Amino acid sequence: MADTARLLTPEDEKRKIRDISVAAEAQTKVGDTFYLITQRWWQEWLGYVNQSLAANVNDASSTENHGAASVVDSKRPSSIDNSDLIDVSVSEDSAIGVELYDTLVEGTDYILLPEEIWSQLYSWYGGGPVLARKVINTGLSRTELSVEVYPLRLQLLLMPKGDRSTMRISKKETIGELHRRVCKIFDLTIEQISICDYFSNQKHALSNDMEKTLDDANIQMDQDILVEILNSKSDDGVNPNQDNSSFSNGSMAGAPSPSNFPSAGSLPFGRGPARNGNSESNFQNLSTERAYTSGVSTRGSSCGLTGLLNLGNTCFMNSAIQCLVHTPEFARYFHEDYHQEINRQNPLGMVGELALAFGELLRKLWSPGRVPVSPKPFKSKLARFAPQFGGSGQHDSQELLAFLLDGLHEDLNRVKQKPYIKSNDTDGRSDEEIADEYWANHIARNDSIIVDVCQGQYKSTLMCPVCNKVSVTFDPFMYLSLPLQPATTRSMTVTIFTCDGSALPAAHTVTVPKQGRCRDLIQALSSACSLQPNEKLLLAEIRGHLIYRFLEDPLVSLSSIKDDDHLAAYKIPKTLRNTKFLQLIHRREEQSTGNSQSSLGWKPYGTPLVSPISSDDTFTRGDIQQMVRTMLLPLLRTKPNSSTATPDQCNEGEDGGSCILPLQLVDENNACIDVAVGDEKVVKLSSSSMTILVFVDWSQKLLASYDTSHIETLPEVCKYGHVNKRARNEPPSLYTCLEAFLREEPLVPEDMWYCPQCKERRQASKKLDLWRLPEVLVIHLKRFSYSRSMKHKLDTFVNFPIHDFELTNYVSNKNNIRQQIYQLYALINHYGGMGSGHYTAHIKLLDENRWYNFDDNHISPINEEEVKSAAAYVLFYRRIVNETSNGVAVGPPKAALAGNSS
Repeated sequence: MADTARLLTPEDEKRKIRDISVAAEAQTKVGDTFYLITQRWWQEWLGYVNQSLAANVNDASSTENHGAASVVDSKRPSSIDNSDLIDVSVSEDSAIGVELYDTLVEGTDYILLPEEIWSQLYSWYGGGPVLARKVINTGLSRTELSVEVYPLRLQLLLMPKGDRSTMRISKKETIGELHRRVCKIFDLTIEQISICDYFSNQKHALSNDMEKTLDDANIQMDQDILVEILNSKSDDGVNPNQDNSSFSNGSMAGAPSPSNFPSAGSLPFGRGPARNGNSESNFQNLSTERAYTSGVSTRGSSCGLTGLLNLGNTCFMNSAIQCLVHTPEFARYFHEDYHQEINRQNPLGMVGELALAFGELLRKLWSPGRVPVSPKPFKSKLARFAPQFGGSGQHDSQELLAFLLDGLHEDLNRVKQKPYIKSNDTDGRSDEEIADEYWANHIARNDSIIVDVCQGQYKSTLMCPVCNKVSVTFDPFMYLSLPLQPATTRSMTVTIFTCDGSALPAAHTVTVPKQGRCRDLIQALSSACSLQPNEKLLLAEIRGHLIYRFLEDPLVSLSSIKDDDHLAAYKIPKTLRNTKFLQLIHRREEQSTGNSQSSLGWKPYGTPLVSPISSDDTFTRGDIQQMVRTMLLPLLRTKPNSSTATPDQCNEGEDGGSCILPLQLVDENNACIDVAVGDEKVVKLSSSSMTILVFVDWSQKLLASYDTSHIETLPEVCKYGHVNKRARNEPPSLYTCLEAFLREEPLVPEDMWYCPQCKERRQASKKLDLWRLPEVLVIHLKRFSYSRSMKHKLDTFVNFPIHDFELTNYVSNKNNIRQQIYQLYALINHYGGMGSGHYTAHIKLLDENRWYNFDDNHISPINEEEVKSAAAYVLFYRRIVNETSNGVAVGPPKAALAGNSS
């Protein structure tokens, strides 16, 4: 077929594809197949088939169709090559086949071709990989068609084995189909398993309706699905489902009890970071209508401490909403009767629906009580008018904030008929006169609560480098986007453990290249801990007191390790071959609240210990006991006696170094064996798993012999909060970023200015000056940078003021004698990297004079020194009002609150 295509002229190919396209376009329906093709190859083909057109355009010296004119005499493209769409680093190790980069953009990175067009091009050119995607129905009415480029990626956890797997499935597939595919992946039958939605690390029952779609069940991208094997019992009579967390190949698993369905509240598997990676596991009962708590004790009748539920990667939206809701001017406005200001005729607005949805959500968040609110109705309205924020993907909180401010302004614009305003000549007039005229013209067309509160004005000066022509304009702004300088290094803290009982664990903080790999971290840690030539380090990520993964690949990018992750490194011998790893998981008995006699069972806590063993050797239960005693040797409160103790359980005052420990080992059948009995009995180890899981249950008697405080706390990789200036090497201040923003600089070549005097485009110099500042000043720190194929985040710490942000000297309007001093009252934080991070908000309740952390539905008080961090992304400042003037009330008026509480 490829030889036949060579006989076709470019015009023939173009005509054939055009005819197919016209026929296919009118017949698209749900279930049709579209194919991704790289934009680069598509542009090459367009250049090839448009050669004659381009030649004609050049002959006519026309500047139109300049894109085609650059491809005259284009050669016939080679075979189709979609490799630049494929994330090779993921696809090579993926059990689900070829994986696309998560950040591809249609029209920029790829285009979608109907099956008929793809088949024709493929028959002519061949190549690949073939990337087929299905058409699905979307939208509230289910009548809109779209191609599902990114089917749901679900993280499966099989309990009690602890096996993990990843699968791709369309969100339009049914719950029944999910069951069938899960059974196929784990080689089980439907009767053997129970599947639970593990959204937000809490167990929720899936619908019994097997025909219900995953979309209707609100299953989101990268969501965790818990698969439980029913009626699993060991030969020793020990039920492995009795709250025994287990591992397989270093994978985390928390085995729930079938009676009360507990789940590990801090064991996330999705892309979102573990916010409390080393806190105690928070086991909750299964309930789709579970009572949530914010963790904040009620203080009088204070309002404004209501969280927002995460609907699946909606932390970007929740953080922005909370900052706007806690802007006092907005809280007061939306609690009063604002409906008369809704502009339903504004073609630039959203018929008032966005303002109504936001006002309703604000009132709920300011109502008394602590029960988190679901923002689903608001998100539905948002997605209707801004489809880019629909779906379950992560988005930029600042971009959403900009859309909300602009959308609310248009919905609440008091100007129903915008007048036409003719610009007057500015020559010979003072800047003050011109600026006031520009502002008056702006207000004549734009007058809303958003303009009243958030909009300022800056002076923009352009100068032609040839004729020195100067152009001055005064433009409104809603926020300031300030540039940052990128950091090239990163500090990481890792706790190092020994396996031979020679030393206590020690935390080491090292500096590594920001874009480095695990081998760089290993090398830095090896130097920091004086690693011996016959030793090596085994790096592991700890989540919920269990080992989530081993970082054995030296080429793993350090960007995959988030600042709030928890890492441990284990010193092991280099010389061992055919190695398995014994993982010692610590557990303690938890008592139910208010009842010291009622036990909730044994729960994991602390940091696991690891010891390598040879899979070629045979081990008895006594050998396991001795290995564990050696690992725990540094934790002994007193050194062991020289004489050997009798093999009895530890008694009060007995030397813990030689007593029999209460250990349970998970054998090859995933059954829990009591290693405290049968000292000479041989342990059968799994031939397929590289992990031997052993639980040690720390009773109060045993804790009398061992001090486990050394393993209870594992520091974060990089602790945000109090700034270590020596480590930060004098971080830039917010003033420095502002001065860089206001500095004169030439325009980029792509954005040249048309000089009215030269009558040509010139690379003019541009200078910005602040002229009029708003009541609420929003500052966006430009942490994200974009290149043609890569996106980067800058983790530069910016030393921003919380009090007395003095801007008086930065205002160019000398007629303005008012002091411009601002106070921080809210900020949006972004943790992690591009596309896989997490957003939170720090907000100060001004009536309480206290800061809180808003992390989706969880709200907790924080100290003021915790507000500053390298995660700060969008800052909200409020102008300080003189004590003699009437300030705006903080939050909604008391009458409104009283009305809500009734």
